[in-house]
Amino acid sequence: MELQQSPALNYESAISAVATDRVVETSIPSRLDALPWSGFHTRVVLALGITWILDGLEVTLAGALSGALKQSPSLHFSNLDLGIANSAYLAGAVLGALGFGWLTDRIGRKKLFFITLALYLSATAATALSWDIASYALFRFLTGAGIGGEYTAINSTIQELVPARYRGWTDLIINGSFWIGAAMGAVAAIVLLDPAVLGPDIGWRLAYLIGATVGLVVLLMRMWIPESPRWLMIHGRPDQAHAIVDEIECSVIGQGQDTSDGRFAKIRLKMRDHTPIPEVVHTLFSAYRQRALVGLVLMSAQAFFYNAIFFTFALVLTDFYGISADHVGWYLLPFAAGNFLGPLLLGRLFDTLGRRTMIVFTYGVSGLLLALSGYLFSIGALSAQGQTVAWMIIFFFASPAASAAYLTVSENFPLEVRALAIAVFYAVGTGIGGVIGPALFGALIDTGSRISVFAGYLLGAFLMIAAAIVAWRYAVSAERKSLEQIARPLAFME
Repeated sequence: MELQQSPALNYESAISAVATDRVVETSIPSRLDALPWSGFHTRVVLALGITWILDGLEVTLAGALSGALKQSPSLHFSNLDLGIANSAYLAGAVLGALGFGWLTDRIGRKKLFFITLALYLSATAATALSWDIASYALFRFLTGAGIGGEYTAINSTIQELVPARYRGWTDLIINGSFWIGAAMGAVAAIVLLDPAVLGPDIGWRLAYLIGATVGLVVLLMRMWIPESPRWLMIHGRPDQAHAIVDEIECSVIGQGQDTSDGRFAKIRLKMRDHTPIPEVVHTLFSAYRQRALVGLVLMSAQAFFYNAIFFTFALVLTDFYGISADHVGWYLLPFAAGNFLGPLLLGRLFDTLGRRTMIVFTYGVSGLLLALSGYLFSIGALSAQGQTVAWMIIFFFASPAASAAYLTVSENFPLEVRALAIAVFYAVGTGIGGVIGPALFGALIDTGSRISVFAGYLLGAFLMIAAAIVAWRYAVSAERKSLEQIARPLAFME
């Protein structure tokens, strides 16, 4: 889509248009994309991207604390219990993403920041008070619902505020920050699970309270984040949208950008209060069905790959390598380092070499390396240290691959359905790959057979390689393009 280059409407004209036929012409997207990187963008990334740190903390604690939960005198969880609880967390994330994703597109990005974070805070704190498998699984379900809702609101907002030329790398770095939280969770587990420091039924409870404390700090950081001007413009509030963009420009370059010289592309929009569900369904599964296929395959493959392995890595170390529960955290640190360094070092290539090339490369290499390391595990050729190094190398490539799945589904669909698109493909992908994975691997590990676990690894490898093939054929080259060029708004008017 080529954006129109018609004469600019000024701020007052835009407001007048609203009063007549609810059609407005705006340069807001191109003005936002023209800005250089600044302290404003850094603050947005920190305040919103920290959600992935929280998710990393949550998931790591679930994995690193598994040994302690099995040894807890009040819980006595089995491997199956842990698999069920982890699947409950992911099921909550699925339903939370769907429900909050719909609300994000309907009532705005900013309101959902606080609703989902409040749910996360309360549920995480409640997890520390769990008394049996039912209560633990319930609280993990609610925690997951909060995190799932966060994904939709935050991915949408970051996509809509960050300039196009930085969007790929920024998105990958933010998703990769999950592993900063993972490292935090590992260190917390090392200290809190040390029997010389705390009792076996105290440390894991305090560990969950860390997540609630961090979330409280995030709540304060988000107070100043603005609503998405793109969302405001389409939903009949151009006055607020222009005011926010003016403030952003003054913050970034010290003054508003001159829109009278015609250098900013213009679009005309028919403003609306909401997007009807039938139109949402038609957009996602008919008008954009090829992109929907790519999003579904990428999300499902990475969800199974990641959740199946990561939720059970501690069980592999304890059951097959004899590592004590209070030492599992040490093995997670290099694992987390590989996962964070992947997006950090490879992320810029998604904006230069391009989305399709890098998605195919990272998904394909991840699958091949998992199959190889799984075979070495099956024949007993790896020590605990060797297994950790293998995971570190695999996830150096798998981490940007997984982040690219979120990037793909968040930029490939129109603004009016962006949050719900993220939710739908995250939910379906996680439901297919993520919820099944931990329970399946928990059962495979319970067999005590390396061959059985290897079969699970082969399944994960196959899914990643299949996703690489689909991406090579159908993925969109979205690098350095405006969101409106990739998928024009449903409200767009010629």
